[in-house]
Amino acid sequence: MAFHAVRFPLDVALGARGGPERRTDVVTLAGGGEHRNSRWQHSRRRYNAGYGIKSRADMAAVLAFFEERRGRLHGFLWRDGLDFSSNGGTPTPLDQTIGTGDGSQTGFALTKRYGTDFDPYWRPISRPVAGSVRLALDGVEQLSGWTVDLTTGLVNFDGPPAIGAEVTAGFLFDVPVRFESDRLDVELSSFDGAEAPSIAVLEILP
Repeated sequence: MAFHAVRFPLDVALGARGGPERRTDVVTLAGGGEHRNSRWQHSRRRYNAGYGIKSRADMAAVLAFFEERRGRLHGFLWRDGLDFSSNGGTPTPLDQTIGTGDGSQTGFALTKRYGTDFDPYWRPISRPVAGSVRLALDGVEQLSGWTVDLTTGLVNFDGPPAIGAEVTAGFLFDVPVRFESDRLDVELSSFDGAEAPSIAVLEILP
């Protein structure tokens, strides 16, 4: 088992359907009320790339990609056309707060916040795009003195940020996924057309 740091064909991915999924247990009580419990700490994204197949060439590209990944065996990168940036557009170093300096900590994990102050969700970002990460300390962009691990999303400063310093970041990112099935079901619908009713891919959580 391995992870291949290559992106699924972008033209097909942008036409796909899917999004986040959660697992919640709902128990109906004798009096008609409910008790709800979230089984997963993080949401998991699921996509169907079959909706993105527009031509025989698209299908051939996906077929080659599927075979190289050996079906479910190897993971790969997926570009979510709706959610691929720390701010929904061009990243800035002030987009997301990822920590506060304590005078000793040098490592900070990239995260993206969803929601307001009521009950926000912080999503771990494990696959930032190379060259897209920007960092700031107390609003001042840091052009050097740090590195980022593109396989974990962990930022490491050469020296610890000062006590109380706000650490912020902006970035583009991909979703680590794998094929959900070892079978690819293809239909040649016309001379230059092809359809795949379902090409399901599933997020690999950190």
